[in-house]
Amino acid sequence: MKTTLFDYELPEELIAQTPIYPRDSSRLLIYDRKNDKTEHKHFFDIKDYLKNGDVLVINNTKVLPARLFGVKEKTGGKVEFLLLKRIDLTTWEVILKPCRSAKIGTVYDFNGVLKEIGRASCRERV
Repeated sequence: MKTTLFDYELPEELIAQTPIYPRDSSRLLIYDRKNDKTEHKHFFDIKDYLKNGDVLVINNTKVLPARLFGVKEKTGGKVEFLLLKRIDLTTWEVILKPCRSAKIGTVYDFNGVLKEIGRASCRERV
């Protein structure tokens, strides 16, 4: 499966900038596989959909507002960097788009600041 199958457009105005209060008022998308129907609910409605023995996994990770756009110094090709995790003072784990451009030694220009990729790996399942 290619990760590009999960790409989609998300309008800026639909991206939450702050947590909603109360937290259980957040939106909840319900998908009924049997009838191929979707419903828009609130998280406080989830109790109506859980059955005895179900497992609810809570994801309380924080999203970093860390999307950078760089330009390859040699070719001028544009690349999007999504910062995932800070490893140390100067090293980040990132996702590149397009990933095929992730080659060790490639230098990118970020508005006049040049950075070189030190280690790269592209994992896209086919």
